[in-house]
Amino acid sequence: MIPTRRPAPLTPTARVLRLRRRISLLFALTSAAGLVAMAVFAVRADSVRWRERLDHAMDAETSWALGLLETDERGRLDTGVLTDTIGTDCPPLTVLLVTGGPPGEPTVRHAPARPCLEVSPRVVLDVGRAAARSGETRAADRHTTDGEPVRVFALPFYPPEAAPDAGPQGVLVTMADASAERDEHRRLVWVVTGGCALLVLLSGAVGHVLSGRAVRPALSALGRQEAFLADAAHDLRTPVASLRTLAETALRGETDSADVHRRTLRLADGMGRLVDGLLTRARLMSGTASLTRRPLRLDQIAEVVAEEATDEAAGETGDAARLAGHRPGHRVRVEAEEAVVVADPDLVRRAVGNLLGNALAHGHAPGEPADVLITVTRDGTLTVEDAGPGLPPEVAGALFERFRSGSGSTGLGLSIAAWVAHVHGGTLAAERGARGGARFVLRLPAADRHRGVSRRFPG
Repeated sequence: MIPTRRPAPLTPTARVLRLRRRISLLFALTSAAGLVAMAVFAVRADSVRWRERLDHAMDAETSWALGLLETDERGRLDTGVLTDTIGTDCPPLTVLLVTGGPPGEPTVRHAPARPCLEVSPRVVLDVGRAAARSGETRAADRHTTDGEPVRVFALPFYPPEAAPDAGPQGVLVTMADASAERDEHRRLVWVVTGGCALLVLLSGAVGHVLSGRAVRPALSALGRQEAFLADAAHDLRTPVASLRTLAETALRGETDSADVHRRTLRLADGMGRLVDGLLTRARLMSGTASLTRRPLRLDQIAEVVAEEATDEAAGETGDAARLAGHRPGHRVRVEAEEAVVVADPDLVRRAVGNLLGNALAHGHAPGEPADVLITVTRDGTLTVEDAGPGLPPEVAGALFERFRSGSGSTGLGLSIAAWVAHVHGGTLAAERGARGGARFVLRLPAADRHRGVSRRFPG
C-alpha cells in the first residue's frame, strides 16, 4: 500500500487569507445572481413591450379596416369599400373567410396585390386559422421571404346579428416590420450583458476590499502575536545562553558559588525586565495599554545602561561573554549633558540597551574589543557610535527592519529601538561615524535643558 502524503497544515495567516478569498467570492456570486435576475427581467420586459406596441398599432389598423367591410343583401362579404378607401398593400392587409370546408379553415377573400412586406401564404393562413379557431386576436413573430423579422396580427370578425355560439365570419390579417424593434432589443441585451459583467467585476473588487477590511484586525492580531514570539525569542536568547553557560561553569567547579548565585540573580532580574518589556510592548501595539509618559533623565538612563553592560562583560567568563555577543575588554564611554525627555522609562531603557548591545556585538573588528561612545545632548538626542567596520551597504537601506542588524545577521534589537522612537514621536537614524564605524542617533521629545556632565566607563 502506497502511503499518501497529507498536505501541510495551513498557518493561521493563511487561513485568514483563505477566508478573505471565500468572502470575496461569495460577495461576487451573490451580486452576480442578483444582477443576472434583474437583467433577465429587464430583457423580458423590453421584449414584451415592443411586441405590445406593434400589436396595439396593428389592432387599431385592423379595427378601422373592419368598419369598412360590408355585407350584401345575400349575406356575402363585400370588400369593395375597403379596397377603395384604403390601400391594402402597405401595411399588407389580407381578408380571410371562414366558410365551408373543415371547421375553422379560412380561405383568402382578398390579398394585397403588391405588399410591402411579403411573407409565405402559409404564414398568413396559419395565424388566421389560430385566430378563427380561438375567436380571439392572435399575434406571432415570423419572417418575410427575405428573412426580415415581422410581427403578424390576426383579428377575427363576426357577421351582423350573429348567434352567441356562432363562429367568426372571417379574419383580418396584417403585419408590421419588426426589424427596428428587434435591433433595438438586441442592443439593449448587449448593453445589459456588458453592464452586468462590469458590475460583477466591480462588486468583486468592492467585496475584496471590504473583506480585507473585515479580516484586517485578525491579521494585525496574528502579526502582533508573531512579533511578540520573535521578540521574546530574540531578547531571551542571550540571557538564557549566559545562564546555561554559568550553570555549566558552576557544575565544573570553576567559579565560586556565591559569585554564581549573584550573577544568576542578575540574569534572572534582567530576564524579568525583558519579559515585562515584551508584554508592555505587546499591550501597547494591541491598543490595550497606553504609554507611561513622564519626564525622565535620558543621561542617567544612558549611564545606567552603559554601567550594566560593562559590568556584565567584565563579570562573564570567556565562553559566557562570547555567547552574549561581548568580549572582555570592551570600553564604553558616556559623554552626557543633563537632558530631560518625556517618555516611557522602561521602553527608552530598552531602546538604549539595544543600541549599545548592537554596538558591542557588531561594532568592532573580529578578535578586537569594542570602543563605544555614547553622547547625550540637552535637546534629547542620544548618539551611540562605535569604531567598527561601519554599516554594510547591502543592509543600510533596511537596517531597522525586523531581523536585521549592523552586521547583516538576524536580530530585532534595532527594529525595536526604531519602534520605541516612533511611538514617542521621535526618530532613529543610522549614519557613518567620525571614526569610520556606525553611528545611531536617537531623538526623543525634550522636556527641559540642563547643564552638561561627562562620565567614562572603562571595560
